[in-house]
Amino acid sequence: MKAYLDYAATTPVRKEVVEAMAPYWQEKFGNPSSVHSWGREARIAVVEARKTIARVLNCEPEEIIFTASTTVSDNLAILGAVRKIRDTGHGTRDTKLHLVTSSVEHHAVLDTFKHLEKEEGFELTVLPVDKYGLVNPKEVKKALRPETILVSVMYANNEVGTIQPIAEIAKAIKEFPLPTSSYRCRNRR
Repeated sequence: MKAYLDYAATTPVRKEVVEAMAPYWQEKFGNPSSVHSWGREARIAVVEARKTIARVLNCEPEEIIFTASTTVSDNLAILGAVRKIRDTGHGTRDTKLHLVTSSVEHHAVLDTFKHLEKEEGFELTVLPVDKYGLVNPKEVKKALRPETILVSVMYANNEVGTIQPIAEIAKAIKEFPLPTSSYRCRNRR
């Protein structure tokens, strides 16, 4: 008997999802950006899917972006956030903006952070983990500085399944005294 133990990385598609998607693989396969009837029909499905996901995540439908892969999603989120903050005038010539991540992130995240450090002049702190792959929230707190604009810690590790103490990490970040001009993301919850 075989047992698949890598659900942190990928899972089989649920039967309900297969059934819901079936029409879009054969009958309603139009390009949602096209104006013909197949495209309009597919566009409606994409709009409805975006609304459903937005309700679950308590956000606006326009905030939901579909991508082709995790790597594309990671890059879009990280590069989009840090470049937006940088380009809106945060930081100075004498102050490098600072990023924090963990040593057990997916390569799509680690490589993006390393690119930002090497090619775009950001400072980077890569946090160690303990023998269980956990980031210590106290280490996050120690790494923070006024120039820190992004902390990225993977919630569930795709290799070993470690679940990070995200609530404690978020608390450490929220408690960090930032200058009044610092950029903070909005929190809808």
